[in-house]
Formats: sequence, structure tokens, C-alpha cells
Amino acid sequence: MEKIKVGVIGTGFIGPTHIEAVRRLGFVEVVALAAHGQESADRKAAELHIPKAYGDYRDMLRDSDIDVVHNCAPNHLHFTMNKEIILAGKHVLSEKPLAMSSEESAELLALAKKHGVVHGVNFNYRQYPIVNQLAAMIKREELGKVNLVHGSYLQDWLLYDTDFNWRLDPKAGGKTRAIADIGSHWCDTVQYVTGNKIVEVFADLATVIPVRKKPKQNGSTFGSQEAAEGSYEEVKINTEDYASVLLRFEDGTRGVFTVSQVSAGRKNRLSFEIDCSKSSAFWNQEEPEKLWIGHRDKSNELLLADPALFAPEARSSIHHPGGHNEGWPDGMKNMMLNFYSFIREGKDPLKDTPHFATFEDGHRSMCIIDAILESHQTGKWAKVGSTQVQGVEA
Repeated sequence: MEKIKVGVIGTGFIGPTHIEAVRRLGFVEVVALAAHGQESADRKAAELHIPKAYGDYRDMLRDSDIDVVHNCAPNHLHFTMNKEIILAGKHVLSEKPLAMSSEESAELLALAKKHGVVHGVNFNYRQYPIVNQLAAMIKREELGKVNLVHGSYLQDWLLYDTDFNWRLDPKAGGKTRAIADIGSHWCDTVQYVTGNKIVEVFADLATVIPVRKKPKQNGSTFGSQEAAEGSYEEVKINTEDYASVLLRFEDGTRGVFTVSQVSAGRKNRLSFEIDCSKSSAFWNQEEPEKLWIGHRDKSNELLLADPALFAPEARSSIHHPGGHNEGWPDGMKNMMLNFYSFIREGKDPLKDTPHFATFEDGHRSMCIIDAILESHQTGKWAKVGSTQVQGVEA
């Protein structure tokens, strides 16, 4: 069978990780890359061994050889690019956030459905093997009824006032940062695991470092931020470094989470605990192969990822024997495997159930983000807006 041909927009941190994950599948080929300017595109394409390089993504969209386009550009470009990808008749896999507002994400969802393209959003944490195992356990009520959900997503890559990145600029990253960047992942993962949607929020956001020193040369996400003394300019920061959000789920379950990009020593610590009527379960992304299960009347347990111990519906997400730990790159691979298998098998995005996050999930995420911003501004609980788009509920 002929390989599915792919083009990727964006060459920062996330673009090459998409490419690496796709290449692990075998039946998908990355044939083109688009960057800002031909020189940059040529250099990155040569570095990544990609045959075609485009200095303007619109030229790549006119390439009839390309079946699928990955949108790995900065946030403020997602809406326009996703829209043009759909109109070009390509299947689309977008980084989150899907757009800059729920109005934009609703338009993209409606457009994707109208044109019948396969649409995905890279919420990759739901693709971890142990997360799929926990979702199966929750669905079977092995832990009992879900009572409480709590956790956090903590990083330290913006701890110092000399740390700077395009995500700090609302024009490029959007009016929310920590919530849109990492809070969206936490909410999607927890909703996926519990099978329960967030419907109301109460939020407190804070800018811990109100003025930062911007290097006169651009820094990369998670890159070291070193510049010579005197080569900075002070910039006022208007997006949050920290947020805590109380949650209400559709079945009445309560929850809370905290996000921070200024927590020393926490590199990429997405974690959550689900407290149920029989037992509790805790997972931490920095130790992805472990699931802590807590009990009241007997010793607590530690389940290690092992296909022999997994529920049947979770086994397809784990690819190695127990003790051969699978982590962040493998979650990305699972995202790509499920997305591209859907395309290869000729499934219908309007009828068939995907095993990956779609534009419906991306739109729901934007509705939650909008409600969090509204709550912070008003100091009150805010309901998550309707996610119905042209009669389809996200």
C-alpha cells in the first residue's frame, strides 16, 4: 500500500517531535516541511532529511502529493492555517490550542465536518499506556464511583525573570498562557480518563513575574536562556505564570487543579489523583509507567505498565513488555498511530469513533479556557459555554 504523504508546518520544539513520531509508524512518510522563509525551511528540511522545503506554507498546501498537514506553528496562526488546510482538502492534525477563542474553534469544527476531512488535536497525554489502563478501570468501576479529581501541571522553564519565549507575548500565544499551554492538557486528560466533562469553573490566575528581561535574540521553548549582560530589554508580562481552578463536572463530581511554569525542579509534571468510593488512583507524567492505587483497608498498590496486566481495551496502547518503560515520545507515537490508522482504514470522521482527540475535543478545550478567563475576571463561577456546533455536541 502506498504510504500516506505528510507535510509539517513549524520547525520549533514540537514540529520535529511530530516528525519523529510519524516516522516510527512505517506506513506514513513526511515529504515536506514549511517554515518562515525559504532559507529557514531549506536548512531545517536538510537537517531532518525531508525532500521538500517551503518558505510559505500556502505553497505546500497546493502540493497535490500531500494528504495530511500537521500544524505546529505558534498559537496565533492556528486558526488561519487550520482553516486553509481544510479548504485545501487535506486532513489536519493541529497542535493545541486549536484556535485563539471558542468562536474560532467552533468555526473550524463546523468547517472540518462540512468538508469531511479527518481532524485531530495533539492531546497526547491521553495516549499513554497507563492512562488508557486507568480509563478502562474507571469505566468498569473497579475503583468505585468517582468522587473527587485533583492535581496539577507544574514546570520550571519560566522560573527566572530572564526566561523569555514567544509564548509570553499575547499577540503570539494568546490572552492566556499557562492555562492554554498546559492546563488544556490536564483538563483533556482528566476528562478522557473519567469520561466526564467539565461544565463549570472558578479560577484564580496570577502573573508571578510581572516584568521579564527579554533577550535581544529569540529563545526556544524549554531552551537555555542565556544572554550577555546588557543584551536584554524589560517587557511587561500580561499572561499568567500560575493558576488554580475549582471544577464541577457534568455528573456533580468536584475537582481542582493548579498549573505553574515557575515551580523549581518540576520539569513537566502533569499529575492527577482520582478519589473513588472504593479506592484512589494517582498518576504522574514524569514517572509514566507507574499507577499508584490507594486503599483504606489494605496495603496500597503500585501497578507498573505491563501488557499482561492491562485490560483488553488498553493493551493496544502499550508496545513493549513490562519494565521497558514507555513515556512522552511513545504517547506521541500512539497519537500518530491512532490518527493515521483511522485514515488508512478509510474511516468516516462523521460516523466512526476515533481513538484520538479531534477538533470537537479542541473546541471543548477552548470553551473551558474561555470560562476560566471569564471566572477570573468576574471573581465568580462561570459555566462552560455550549459546545454544540451545527447540531453536533462536542
